[in-house]
Amino acid sequence: MDVQTSLLDPKKVHPGVGTGTLWHPCRGEKLVSLSPIDSQPLGTVQKALAADYEGAAHKAQEAFHQWRKVPAPNRGEIVRQIGNAIRDRKQELARWISLEVGKITSEAEGEVQEMIDICDFAVGQSRMLYGLSMHSERPGHRMYEQWHPLGPIGVITAFNFPVAVWSWNAMIALIAGDTVIWKPSSKAALTALAVMKAIAPVLKANTVPEGVLNLVIGDRDAVGERLLGDTRLPLISATGSVAMGRHVGQVVSTRLGRTLLELGGNNAVIVTPSADLHLSVRAILFGAVGTAGQRCTTLRRVIVHQDIRDALTDALIRAYRQVVVGNPMEPGVLMGPLIDRQAVHQMQAALTALKAQGGRILYGGEVLSDGSYAAGTYVRPCIAEATHQCPVVHQETFAPIVYLETYQTIEEAIALQNSVPQGLSSAIFTNDLTESELFLSAMGSDCGIANVNIGTSGAEIGGAFGGEKETGGGRESGSDAWKAYMRRQTTTINWSKGLPLAQDIRFALDDSEG
Repeated sequence: MDVQTSLLDPKKVHPGVGTGTLWHPCRGEKLVSLSPIDSQPLGTVQKALAADYEGAAHKAQEAFHQWRKVPAPNRGEIVRQIGNAIRDRKQELARWISLEVGKITSEAEGEVQEMIDICDFAVGQSRMLYGLSMHSERPGHRMYEQWHPLGPIGVITAFNFPVAVWSWNAMIALIAGDTVIWKPSSKAALTALAVMKAIAPVLKANTVPEGVLNLVIGDRDAVGERLLGDTRLPLISATGSVAMGRHVGQVVSTRLGRTLLELGGNNAVIVTPSADLHLSVRAILFGAVGTAGQRCTTLRRVIVHQDIRDALTDALIRAYRQVVVGNPMEPGVLMGPLIDRQAVHQMQAALTALKAQGGRILYGGEVLSDGSYAAGTYVRPCIAEATHQCPVVHQETFAPIVYLETYQTIEEAIALQNSVPQGLSSAIFTNDLTESELFLSAMGSDCGIANVNIGTSGAEIGGAFGGEKETGGGRESGSDAWKAYMRRQTTTINWSKGLPLAQDIRFALDDSEG
């Protein structure tokens, strides 16, 4: 595949460790990135070994001692410049995302825009790292809380959002005064390299200490496990599967470190009799088919009232038939490939299990295998009929499969929505105020995200992103998510001449003695 870009030379073997503006030779095996579009090589990375990780971690620790001294608004100014550098490279970075993970062009550009937006958000947040002032019960005392930089943090990202998720963490961590070690998915290594190379001129121009932003590309044993067990890193933010999250949580908790986990989703939309059917179909289509079903917020389940089930099903099948599957960089294509053939295999295994459990396929699901789909990574998006008793419905298959279930009462629909292990995103389509308010109440959705008359995908950076239950409980991006990257300190100042104790405790010495 012909790759033209000024960020990366596809013919060069790129070192897998960068510490800001410097790239360090590595001693690991070579990683060849293959495009899911056509299985052609895009470039090569020399992976890091344990000693290579250690060098980056040492740099991150040293840089933290300098970076935390920089006033937060000044840190925000550097993040502002990073945002502008990404703006200048938006099309180039989006191209790498499309080439390496198979996103259609508009989605790839949208992901880069997320990084730009979070930079803008972080700039403002750098002047709003607020603490609280509290009234002390002791006279002549002032009590307040403040927030300090936490330390070097580790960020582990998945292939499906190779730019956005890292930036949600890294840009907020930067304005908080932290340094960052990034371990990206090996399936999106070149995109990570391109991002760091786009940022490097900003770091150099501002004489940012080497080691503030670090990239380490390597295997689980050589890099991942060392990052998790590294006591120099007080926080590990990890995005991925539930199984991965369980492991991360267990390892980090043994050293009493903090984790911020963004794990699996099994997201549902409830469609009620009063819903706008046209609006519902559009939202379901994007939620289920966008990013080829490889989002943590992808729509997996449609819970539809039995009275409108046939009408919604017919409308969805008509809409799905219009979806063009193909090269994500070509105009008119709405769904590109899955990330690799293993993902295709997992989708087919889920559909086999569905049929064995009594479900049936209503549309799609087949592997596309003619000349233009020779990579073996293309599938037809699938609509399936299932009952809640089918075990496969309770699992997250990272592929474009949506299961249709029916309900009779709104209480039943909410119970179906909530009775899966995951708890990330949810939505209801209704024009009934009572239904929408019930869905948003404490008796409604148990997910971290709950929407009315919009789908499950497409969260904005201004709100905290994350979910409950097996989704991990973490929150990234907006709102007060910045607090995860800082340490809270409660402070009391005595400006009186006395020493009154809290809770009116008396513990006085006899000053006449001695």
